[in-house]
Amino acid sequence: MALLRVDFSAETLALGTSMTVLLPQRASTQIGLTGHDTDAPPPVLYLLHGLTDDDTAWTRYTSIERYAAERGIAVVMPQVHRSFYADETYGSRFYTFLSEELPAVVSSFFRVSTRREDTFVAGLSMGGYGAFKWALREPGRFAAAASLSGALDLAGMQQHDDRPHIVELIGRVFGRPVAGTDDDLLHLLAGAGPDLPRLLLRCGTEDHLLAGNERFVAACREHDVDLDAGFGPGAHEWGYWDTQIQTVLDWLPLKN
Repeated sequence: MALLRVDFSAETLALGTSMTVLLPQRASTQIGLTGHDTDAPPPVLYLLHGLTDDDTAWTRYTSIERYAAERGIAVVMPQVHRSFYADETYGSRFYTFLSEELPAVVSSFFRVSTRREDTFVAGLSMGGYGAFKWALREPGRFAAAASLSGALDLAGMQQHDDRPHIVELIGRVFGRPVAGTDDDLLHLLAGAGPDLPRLLLRCGTEDHLLAGNERFVAACREHDVDLDAGFGPGAHEWGYWDTQIQTVLDWLPLKN
């Protein structure tokens, strides 16, 4: 597996930014890691970070490089700061960067598949919200999307969260109530069409975002949206996410 930290200029953000990228590589002489390499461009997973992280977090705190190598999948981990993967009202256009510029930059820099059946998105916490928002807004781009411990009910958090700094941050990013907009995942579910990607949700029962995840599951049920949902012991921490990202990779419809 090749690990790259890429510093580049993002036109939509009008600033320099970074992404961490894993690319499959055959490594027959590397102890404990055989790797994958084929003639075809590899499938790609866009893997999104949480509120307090950056593009290096997944590689620093989990074994994502080893897991991806076993499956022959490229992984792209962009940096979006504390943006909730949104076009900020008083900041930068992070959703436009994520959904338009980033895939184009990745395709120009690296040999990865651009086919829908080979393209996936996942994330944790704020990144789980970003993954589902991207997939629900642009279902034709992805074959599958996954959220781990996602901040999936931002409208509810904006109205009822008992952490003032989170409520203030959401208000600053979006500049308006989130409920009923295209940044509200429950609203997006209500208008979802029949061609959604496969969706997977995992959240620990000791996680402070559990209630929002349960509301997302209920909304999927209400709107007949197919969702692979699972809850079990776990908190909002990297040991849980290291385990569950393996669940995600095993669940992805990868072609061997």
